[in-house]
Amino acid sequence: MPHPKLPATFFQRPNVLAIARDLLGKHLYTNVDGIITAGRVVETEAYRHEGDHSLTLHLQRKRRQAEGLRVPGGRAYIYTVYNRYALFNIATHDAAHPDAVLIRAVEPTVGVAEMLRRRGLAEPKRALTAGPGVMSQALGITPALTGLPVTGEVLWFEDHGEQVAAEQIVASARVGLEYAGPEAAGLSWRFRLRDNAWTSPAK
Repeated sequence: MPHPKLPATFFQRPNVLAIARDLLGKHLYTNVDGIITAGRVVETEAYRHEGDHSLTLHLQRKRRQAEGLRVPGGRAYIYTVYNRYALFNIATHDAAHPDAVLIRAVEPTVGVAEMLRRRGLAEPKRALTAGPGVMSQALGITPALTGLPVTGEVLWFEDHGEQVAAEQIVASARVGLEYAGPEAAGLSWRFRLRDNAWTSPAK
C-alpha cells in the first residue's frame, strides 16, 4: 500500500510550531528530472510572522521575494544564502499570516546514489543531507521550485505511520540568527530527533 501524502490542510494550521514538530518523522520526496529522492525529516525550524524579529527582518529585506510566503499554506519557499545554498521552506497558515517551516536535515531513504552524485560524494555520510543547504542540493531542490505545492508530483511529504514521542524531540535555539537580536535568537524553535546521526552539526 502506498503511504498517504500530507494534505494541504496539514500546513494550513495556524500553529507553525506544531507543524514544525509534526514534520519530524515524515518523509520528504522530490521528483526532479524524473528521478525520485527522499529522506526522513529529522530537523526543522519554525518561523512566525508575529513575535519573531528574524522573520520580520526577512520580510523587510527580501520584500519582493518574500511575497512567496504570502500564500495559502503548503507552498514551497526557497531562497539562497551566500550565493550558494538553497534553503527549503514551506509556507504555512495562510496569505495573511506568512509563517514558515525550514527543513534543516533529512535521513536519506530513497535515491541515495543520485543524492551522492548531486553532492559529489563517494559514500553516504552526515555531510550528504545534514544541513539545509546540502540537503537541498542532495534532493535537487532549487529556487526554481518556489511556489510549487508540497502536496504535488514534484515535492511532497508522506506519512509512514511513525509516531514521534515528545521526549524524542530536542528543542533549541535556531541557527545563525544573532543578527535578529537576543529575543529572536533565543527562541527554542529548532526541533531535532534526539540522538539521530543525520541532524545538522550546528550546536
